[in-house]
Amino acid sequence: MPSTRQFGQNLAKVLGIKLEDPDTNNVTRGESIFSTHTTDSFVEQQPTSGEWLEETIPSRQEMLNYLRSLFPFLSWIGFYNLQWFLGDLVAGITIGAVVVPQGMAYAKLANLPVEFGLYSSFMGVLLYWFFATSKDITIGPVAVVSTVTGTVVANVTQELPQYADTPWVIASALALISGAIVLFIGLIRCGWIVELIPLVSLAAFMTGSAINIAAGQVPTMMGITGFSTRDSTYMVIINTLKNLGKTDLNAAMGLTALTMLYLIRFSCTWAAKKFPSHHKLFFFLSTLRAVFVILLYTMISWLVNMNRRSHPAFTILKDVPRGFQHAAVPTLNSEIISSFIGELPATVIVLLIEHIAISKSFGRVNNYTINPSQEMVAIGVTNMLAPFLGGYPSTGSFSRTAIKSKAGVRTPFAGVITAAVVLLAIYALTSVFYYIPSASLAAVIIHAVGDLITPPNTLYKFWRISPLEVLIFFVGVIVTVFSTIENGIYATICISFAIFIFRVLKSRGRFLGRVQVHSVLGDHLIGNDSNVMGEYGTFGVSDSSFSPPTRNVFLPIDHGDGSNPEVEIASPYPGIFIYRFSEGFNYPSASHTLDYLTSHIFAHTRRTRTDTYKRTGDRPWNDPGTKKGQEENTDLPTLKAIILDFSSVNNIDVTSVQQLIDVRNQLDRYTAPDVVDFHFACINNRWTKRGLVSAGFGYPTPRPDGLHSRWKSIFSVAEIGGSESAAAAAEQEANEKETQSRLSLSKPDPMEPSEETSGPSVASSISQQIPKNKGPEFSRNCEPRRVAVHGLNRPLFHVDLTSALQSAIANVRARDEVAAAGGPDTGVTV
Repeated sequence: MPSTRQFGQNLAKVLGIKLEDPDTNNVTRGESIFSTHTTDSFVEQQPTSGEWLEETIPSRQEMLNYLRSLFPFLSWIGFYNLQWFLGDLVAGITIGAVVVPQGMAYAKLANLPVEFGLYSSFMGVLLYWFFATSKDITIGPVAVVSTVTGTVVANVTQELPQYADTPWVIASALALISGAIVLFIGLIRCGWIVELIPLVSLAAFMTGSAINIAAGQVPTMMGITGFSTRDSTYMVIINTLKNLGKTDLNAAMGLTALTMLYLIRFSCTWAAKKFPSHHKLFFFLSTLRAVFVILLYTMISWLVNMNRRSHPAFTILKDVPRGFQHAAVPTLNSEIISSFIGELPATVIVLLIEHIAISKSFGRVNNYTINPSQEMVAIGVTNMLAPFLGGYPSTGSFSRTAIKSKAGVRTPFAGVITAAVVLLAIYALTSVFYYIPSASLAAVIIHAVGDLITPPNTLYKFWRISPLEVLIFFVGVIVTVFSTIENGIYATICISFAIFIFRVLKSRGRFLGRVQVHSVLGDHLIGNDSNVMGEYGTFGVSDSSFSPPTRNVFLPIDHGDGSNPEVEIASPYPGIFIYRFSEGFNYPSASHTLDYLTSHIFAHTRRTRTDTYKRTGDRPWNDPGTKKGQEENTDLPTLKAIILDFSSVNNIDVTSVQQLIDVRNQLDRYTAPDVVDFHFACINNRWTKRGLVSAGFGYPTPRPDGLHSRWKSIFSVAEIGGSESAAAAAEQEANEKETQSRLSLSKPDPMEPSEETSGPSVASSISQQIPKNKGPEFSRNCEPRRVAVHGLNRPLFHVDLTSALQSAIANVRARDEVAAAGGPDTGVTV
């Protein structure tokens, strides 16, 4: 029965596929001498599809690790102790006191009754700790998500008026669908998708949203009515200014509350600096300022309105149902889904970017690592289960997370304590909520979103890093103000992505030159001054234990890296060019970067043969030659070799390799009858090597004169042995055991008569040759073992630029010697 390999070969013949030997073991004369007399041979094997599948398909252990990673609390819950509990208790109660007024206020942003903010707050903190990889994050209603939800609810109720009296049906359906999408992304471990959203887009989104929310809450705080606060931000601001004359008593409850919130905050900040020993006290006072203000104005409202419940002096919340009155299976049908499917991408983006950005930030501050995919699982599960109790979309809150972190939280279990506080509010404090002034809640919202605005100092840092991204920031903010939050998100992401693609498409590498530098420690020049360096490389150091007095470094010839322009950067060697790719080498950038490569080479070299075209009419139209009366510059060198620095290249593709093949063919015609040597340095990926080898790179190009068989190979070798190495120690131990075994076998039998001899017995002679407790002589004096770093079957793949340049120069000089001696058939050995 034919083997699989034979079957594959027969199938390839039928299909007309020319199979290549995956392991080209042809070695040149230089390689065979090198591998036989100098070091141990190493032939690099190409990666196979089977290896790729083995790396890609998860193993059984990886599947178990994946299932375990879905419940991170299992890794720490067994170590839970009283000290952790006390820290969680303080943080949990603190967040509970903050989230109750914030949750009710944000529910108003979502066009929902205030109790739905409490439902979402309860489910968020209760469920998150099961799936959390961050101890600081607090999931619940937030201003931006609530605003997006409110926009969706307003639009859908206009389209489907039958839900005008039950807007929470729309909000719950939105939470369920968006949660399912986020959960799916998390389960397939695609949390990296959030990395496609740059920081500047997030900053613009948060700033624009904060302006949008604050502008929409000013009319409520001032008691102004008569226009929609869901219009574009600029229209809301204009209408507010037009209707300032309609301000009523609500403004007294709102403006004074806002003033008090900022007054408490600034006072506590000043006091904490003035009295650092009481820093913790002032922190908690500042943290609970929203609770204090709401309680104070609720008491004022009760005093004013307790005898006029039917016609209060200013707007109050009034009845708040006790318990989970809206707990039910969410209503979900195609009509509802189709009505908000256009806003679904924006909702998902908002859920993700705010939560992941916050969790990563606090993870870095508090020295732990979050798993973005697992955080998506947490968000998804929360938003899928919360609607069953009446919750609407929720995600991580920046303000509450910061408070929780500063309050000394120890584990995610603090969320359970917060849930208990919220549950107490839902069942025991609803009668108190009746008198909460709406204007004071609006002041709480405006105060909370003020921290989301990007400060000028941060923008200045953006400008120092990337001025173009500051323009993107302002575009995002302007689009948000004059359009919607969703359009602002899309605008910044699309512009950032377009700029990234443009940079990739227009990226080009840099040509490098050689500079010999010294290392200086203080005022001491490191290195042995007696060592003599070679003219074109670090060839002259005979003792590797000493630092060379000079070494080669390779810098851009145009000083584009900011190096000192007074430093003269020398050409690597006449006719040899070193080219470093800047942003990878794939199909988007391959054409532009290779065009720059060839144009630079044509400008700094000449054809190998000037008599290629005997008549002017034989020349192609795109190479008409020099102008009449001018002669070709014969001082320019001919092209000999190109060294490509692949240090920034991780993967290649068919398009980029094909274009590299085309460039090689183009340059071979330019240098005919000679050929160009392509050397590659710093290749980081085995699959990249496989692709290059398949295209004919990695070993010398066959030449008509046969000089490729006389290739002079220079390889990098590393020592892996020596008298002090572990290998030598193991070898010595094995030799000692073998010696002892031989001694025991050669020991004479005491029952037999001894035979007198003039010389020592075999056993005694061995004992004399190998003293006790000492290994064999060759083991004690063994030299370090040297092996090739890269495969001997790929002589044009080099470990660094220095070895690549050494190899290129050595072979250019060897060919010049052959040419000077009369050609390859003169018997000159190279």
